[in-house]
Amino acid sequence: MRAYVAGPLFDEGERYWIETVDRVVVEAGFITFLPHRDNPPKDQFNVRQIFENDKRGIDTCDVVVANLNGIITDDGTAWELGYAYATGKYLIGMHTDWRKRFDHEVVNLMLECSLHRMVHSLDELKVALAEFRAGR
Repeated sequence: MRAYVAGPLFDEGERYWIETVDRVVVEAGFITFLPHRDNPPKDQFNVRQIFENDKRGIDTCDVVVANLNGIITDDGTAWELGYAYATGKYLIGMHTDWRKRFDHEVVNLMLECSLHRMVHSLDELKVALAEFRAGR
Protein backbone atom coordinates (compact mmCIF):
# COMPACT_ATOMS: atom_id res chain seq x y z
CA MET A 1 0.00 0.00 0.00
CA ARG A 2 1.11 3.52 -0.76
CA ALA A 3 0.80 6.73 1.25
CA TYR A 4 1.35 10.34 0.25
CA VAL A 5 2.68 12.37 3.18
CA ALA A 6 1.68 16.03 2.85
CA GLY A 7 2.57 19.13 4.83
CA PRO A 8 4.53 22.35 4.83
CA LEU A 9 8.28 22.01 4.22
CA PHE A 10 9.54 25.56 4.55
CA ASP A 11 11.87 25.25 7.52
CA GLU A 12 13.95 22.61 9.30
CA GLY A 13 11.29 22.10 11.98
CA GLU A 14 8.57 21.41 9.42
CA ARG A 15 10.82 19.03 7.50
CA TYR A 16 11.85 17.25 10.72
CA TRP A 17 8.20 16.79 11.72
CA ILE A 18 7.05 15.53 8.32
CA GLU A 19 9.99 13.12 8.21
CA THR A 20 8.96 11.86 11.67
CA VAL A 21 5.41 11.36 10.41
CA ASP A 22 6.81 9.60 7.33
CA ARG A 23 8.77 7.16 9.52
CA VAL A 24 5.57 6.26 11.39
CA VAL A 25 3.76 5.66 8.10
CA VAL A 26 6.61 3.48 6.80
CA GLU A 27 6.68 1.51 10.07
CA ALA A 28 2.94 0.90 9.57
CA GLY A 29 3.80 -0.92 6.34
CA PHE A 30 3.31 1.72 3.67
CA ILE A 31 5.54 2.79 0.80
CA THR A 32 5.57 6.57 1.04
CA PHE A 33 5.84 9.52 -1.28
CA LEU A 34 7.39 12.47 0.54
CA PRO A 35 7.54 15.53 -1.74
CA HIS A 36 10.83 17.06 -0.59
CA ARG A 37 12.55 13.68 -0.62
CA ASP A 38 11.07 12.35 -3.84
CA ASN A 39 11.53 15.43 -6.03
CA PRO A 40 14.60 17.29 -7.22
CA PRO A 41 15.44 20.51 -5.35
CA LYS A 42 13.05 23.20 -6.60
CA ASP A 43 14.32 25.85 -9.00
CA GLN A 44 12.70 28.10 -11.60
CA PHE A 45 13.01 25.44 -14.29
CA ASN A 46 11.41 22.41 -12.63
CA VAL A 47 8.26 23.61 -10.85
CA ARG A 48 6.00 21.91 -13.45
CA GLN A 49 7.95 18.66 -13.02
CA ILE A 50 7.51 18.84 -9.24
CA PHE A 51 3.80 19.57 -9.64
CA GLU A 52 3.39 16.56 -11.94
CA ASN A 53 5.43 14.30 -9.61
CA ASP A 54 3.34 15.34 -6.61
CA LYS A 55 0.09 14.87 -8.52
CA ARG A 56 1.24 11.41 -9.66
CA GLY A 57 2.16 10.63 -6.04
CA ILE A 58 -1.43 11.34 -5.03
CA ASP A 59 -2.84 9.48 -8.03
CA THR A 60 -0.93 6.32 -7.12
CA CYS A 61 -1.47 6.36 -3.36
CA ASP A 62 -4.09 4.63 -1.25
CA VAL A 63 -4.07 7.14 1.60
CA VAL A 64 -2.94 10.72 2.20
CA VAL A 65 -1.57 11.68 5.61
CA ALA A 66 -1.51 15.47 5.97
CA ASN A 67 0.12 17.66 8.59
CA LEU A 68 -2.46 20.36 9.36
CA ASN A 69 -0.48 22.20 12.05
CA GLY A 70 -0.07 25.95 11.99
CA ILE A 71 -2.35 28.94 12.32
CA ILE A 72 -3.54 28.36 8.75
CA THR A 73 -3.19 25.12 6.82
CA ASP A 74 -0.43 25.30 4.23
CA ASP A 75 -1.91 26.16 0.81
CA GLY A 76 -0.06 23.36 -1.01
CA THR A 77 -1.29 20.86 1.57
CA ALA A 78 -4.83 22.19 1.18
CA TRP A 79 -4.61 21.71 -2.60
CA GLU A 80 -3.23 18.19 -2.18
CA LEU A 81 -6.09 17.28 0.15
CA GLY A 82 -8.71 18.78 -2.18
CA TYR A 83 -7.33 16.93 -5.18
CA ALA A 84 -7.02 13.69 -3.22
CA TYR A 85 -10.59 14.02 -1.95
CA ALA A 86 -11.87 14.61 -5.48
CA THR A 87 -10.11 11.45 -6.66
CA GLY A 88 -11.55 9.31 -3.85
CA LYS A 89 -8.46 8.83 -1.69
CA TYR A 90 -8.66 8.05 2.02
CA LEU A 91 -7.56 11.15 3.98
CA ILE A 92 -6.03 11.33 7.44
CA GLY A 93 -5.41 14.77 8.88
CA MET A 94 -2.89 15.19 11.66
CA HIS A 95 -3.27 18.15 14.00
CA THR A 96 -1.03 18.30 17.08
CA ASP A 97 -1.08 22.11 17.36
CA TRP A 98 -2.72 23.36 20.57
CA ARG A 99 -3.66 26.75 19.11
CA LYS A 100 -7.39 27.11 18.49
CA ARG A 101 -8.60 28.55 15.20
CA PHE A 102 -12.37 28.14 15.28
CA ASP A 103 -14.95 27.51 18.00
CA HIS A 104 -16.35 24.32 16.45
CA GLU A 105 -13.65 23.22 14.00
CA VAL A 106 -10.02 22.20 14.26
CA VAL A 107 -9.20 23.45 10.75
CA ASN A 108 -11.22 25.07 7.97
CA LEU A 109 -14.51 23.20 7.57
CA MET A 110 -13.84 22.38 3.92
CA LEU A 111 -10.68 20.51 4.93
CA GLU A 112 -12.08 19.02 8.10
CA CYS A 113 -15.22 17.65 6.42
CA SER A 114 -13.17 16.07 3.63
CA LEU A 115 -11.11 14.00 6.08
CA HIS A 116 -11.98 10.43 6.85
CA ARG A 117 -10.03 10.68 10.09
CA MET A 118 -8.44 13.41 12.24
CA VAL A 119 -5.65 12.37 14.62
CA HIS A 120 -3.86 14.40 17.28
CA SER A 121 -0.71 12.38 17.98
CA LEU A 122 1.70 9.93 16.41
CA ASP A 123 0.13 7.15 18.48
CA GLU A 124 -3.33 8.00 17.09
CA LEU A 125 -1.82 8.01 13.60
CA LYS A 126 -0.48 4.49 14.14
CA VAL A 127 -3.96 3.31 15.12
CA ALA A 128 -5.62 5.05 12.16
CA LEU A 129 -3.15 3.52 9.71
CA ALA A 130 -3.58 0.04 11.19
CA GLU A 131 -7.36 0.37 10.96
CA PHE A 132 -7.12 1.58 7.36
CA ARG A 133 -4.91 -1.37 6.39
CA ALA A 134 -7.24 -3.81 8.15
CA GLY A 135 -10.24 -2.40 6.31
CA ARG A 136 -8.67 -2.71 2.86
